[in-house]
Amino acid sequence: MTATMIFTMVLCFALTISVAVSIGLSAIVGIQAANAPMLIAVKEMFGAINKFPLAAIPFFILAGNLMEAGGISRRLVEFAKSLVGGVQGGLPMTCVLTCMIFAAVSGSSVATTFAIGAILIPALIKHGYPTSYAAALQATSAELGVVIPPSIPLILYGVSAEISIGELFIAGIGPGIFISGTLMLFVWAYCKYKGWGRQDGDGRMPVLRATWQAGWALLMPVIILGGIYGGVFTPTEASAVAVFYALVVGVLIYREIGIAQLFDVLRKSVISSAVIMFIIANAGLFAYLLTRASVPEAIGHWLEAVLQSPSLFLLGVNGALFVIGMFIETSAAIIVLAPILAPVAAHFGVDPVHFGMIMVVNLALGMITPPFGVNLFAACTVARISLDRIVGHLAPFVLVVIGCLLVITYVPVLSLVFRDLVYR
Repeated sequence: MTATMIFTMVLCFALTISVAVSIGLSAIVGIQAANAPMLIAVKEMFGAINKFPLAAIPFFILAGNLMEAGGISRRLVEFAKSLVGGVQGGLPMTCVLTCMIFAAVSGSSVATTFAIGAILIPALIKHGYPTSYAAALQATSAELGVVIPPSIPLILYGVSAEISIGELFIAGIGPGIFISGTLMLFVWAYCKYKGWGRQDGDGRMPVLRATWQAGWALLMPVIILGGIYGGVFTPTEASAVAVFYALVVGVLIYREIGIAQLFDVLRKSVISSAVIMFIIANAGLFAYLLTRASVPEAIGHWLEAVLQSPSLFLLGVNGALFVIGMFIETSAAIIVLAPILAPVAAHFGVDPVHFGMIMVVNLALGMITPPFGVNLFAACTVARISLDRIVGHLAPFVLVVIGCLLVITYVPVLSLVFRDLVYR
């Protein structure tokens, strides 16, 4: 059954069938090959999405879209520009910093790409940066949307590996800040080397004025994350609070969301949520069939036999996840692989929260690597260029994030320091 499923999935990939459909179709073929009742498909697909923490996903997606339509994202850009936009290369640094702040509410890299990219990609081009560089920068910076809490992939990992989502969220702060700081330092040095961005400070607001204008926007992540870590509400409840806050600010305070815009926001959010839930349902069925065939145990025993030390295990897993992330969507990969790899990591003494950060950061690289990088497609859509034009400027960013990943992998305190302060 397992061989039939894998062959069918690879064949579907080769025929450019979408990942979610490929996974679901291969699972159905596997059920038929095992002569099992088809009722299993309905039961397991429903069970995969019938989990309370997953309710946070559509709410965080809606909150991100409301932020974009309600003028919150634009004000965050002005605030970030007032802080770092005055130096050479300040506009690319603004892109990274804004994505980090926006990610603290949206939880989605694609939402971050569209919301921030729609503002900053044209601004970067206007200031003389190559279009391909602007798109590559935006795609990479938006990757922070799945590292900085709240993060949809972290929610999926927590549900799949049965780990506290609150612990995962607070563990994402260290790696998120580290990646952001490294990217900002890199783009500053790169712009100095290229001679770009000497006029990036033109039109920059004073810090106090920009902070005042973005006050309501900046308060949003404080309320959401403060409420989670203060025990006021759960991460799932926080997603509903984020929607309510973004709606109030966008409609009543900034007054940039009308009935027509609200309908469009809801439509986009429903479509995005349905896509993710469809992936989760199909991946849940696929993971169940693999577990039933004892594939996780077999992989675990093989890894234990081949990779004799925790360091080798983490290196091997990182290499495998990097390749997998290039071809399989992040959410689907987490749901399928987390139940398989998390127990093996625990056997090697790797903290499950730390391993979750390794998985999420690694698989997030798949969002900015061809051929199926969703952030690349989103950034190219905003910049109106083809994917092949972005690759040249993308390679240095990928190498920087890989370097950050290795540090996160072998310096666990970076992920666990805040978790241990709050939960231990």
